[in-house]
Amino acid sequence: MDFSSIGAVTYRALISLFTLFVVTKILGKKQVSELSVFDYVIGISIGNFAAEMTINTDSPEINGILAVILFGLVAYFVSFLTMKSVSLRRFFMGTPTIIIQQGQILRKNMRKVHLDMNDLLEECRIKGYFDISNIAYGIMEINGEMSFLPKSLYKPLTPLDMNLKPDKELFLANVIIDGKIMSKNLHLMHKDEKWLQKQLQMKGYKNIKKILLCTLDEKEKVTIYEDNDDVQVLDILE
Repeated sequence: MDFSSIGAVTYRALISLFTLFVVTKILGKKQVSELSVFDYVIGISIGNFAAEMTINTDSPEINGILAVILFGLVAYFVSFLTMKSVSLRRFFMGTPTIIIQQGQILRKNMRKVHLDMNDLLEECRIKGYFDISNIAYGIMEINGEMSFLPKSLYKPLTPLDMNLKPDKELFLANVIIDGKIMSKNLHLMHKDEKWLQKQLQMKGYKNIKKILLCTLDEKEKVTIYEDNDDVQVLDILE
């Protein structure tokens, strides 16, 4: 085993990781969120440079560092330009594409963005639309996400529609996750484990391991989601 080689790779890996971290901090959250095509290309390129800098010990590490910094500067410069120019924004970031228009599925636009029917149905289900006929407009955003506008008949009522004054939104804390008590979250809600155990017993839960998720709000409302492995799942999706 060549310990000198292992040491060199470890050293270069730490340098590449630090460089990536610094450049990503400069670029901001946009680079690590859902990406546009340009952001994706930049991210892949920077990742390749970092990997090459780590593994290829024959190449000076300064080359990899300079490459990562250069691409980071290009991404920052392009981001600045796209904030100033609509045409450049369209060129580098792209534009949204209408997939469903007035309830009609636009096959031509689906082909343009390489979206097949199964992909579209999946996106609809993810957004809560199991019946595609409820959708008036569906748009693929520049980051690949789908946005949907329901038909007027299927829009949910809001308190404003019904002239109601809603209650103030309540803070919600996860106090049990995967059968484990989140002590810090529980204490932030000014409660202790003894109080929580009493609430669980009142609801008929003796084994905390059977609880997948338990939440607690500011009005001391406890909501429990069980770990139901024995539920029969409908196998109806393509």
